[in-house]
Amino acid sequence: MRPVTIETGYLATAEGSALIAVGHTRVLCAATVEDGVPQFLRGSGKGWVTARIFDAPRATAKRTQREVAKGRPSGRTHEIQRLIGRALRSIVDFEALGERTVTLDCDVLQADGGTRTASITGAFVALAQALKAIKRPALRDYVAATSVGILHNEAILDLCYEEDSRAEVDMNIVMTGAGSFIEVQGTAEQQPFNDAQMAQMISLARTGIADLIEKQRAAVQLK
Repeated sequence: MRPVTIETGYLATAEGSALIAVGHTRVLCAATVEDGVPQFLRGSGKGWVTARIFDAPRATAKRTQREVAKGRPSGRTHEIQRLIGRALRSIVDFEALGERTVTLDCDVLQADGGTRTASITGAFVALAQALKAIKRPALRDYVAATSVGILHNEAILDLCYEEDSRAEVDMNIVMTGAGSFIEVQGTAEQQPFNDAQMAQMISLARTGIADLIEKQRAAVQLK
């Protein structure tokens, strides 16, 4: 895995925040806690967690136009936001959260592969910080994510952009601190992969995610 750092409390104005760096990829994650929940949860006594992701115009080698200028987020953005939201909701006790909504904003400052997985890993730290003020523990476990793939018929961990663009297989894996799977997204870009290669990628992901969760533990302790 590329070098990973997590800097907590990066934003003094947010209830929780973390700047995560995975190699040259950098994502600023901020958690906002607000009273109230979406209409379908009102009166239930349960809370909600949602996520947003934004790419800075110069996060990549060439400037990209801000999506707000286009009038709406792209399909890719919607997909990533749903992934981050699902990952974080999987370890939240919504009854302990109460009728509050936590929004995780993930701003990609620099992109060199693995932006969605870095966002999940960093957003969890921001979320854990933000929920410290709640009397009842609202997080059941840690959650982190990494990418794996097959390049030149070899399983590799934590793909940078150059590796990802040439990989025969690209996969994102999200897991809990207890080692359970939340999501596995895998695609054969050039040629199919077999059971043995799948097992290799899963094994690499377990190792990488275990390391990421240790960094999360060093950054924030659950109540």
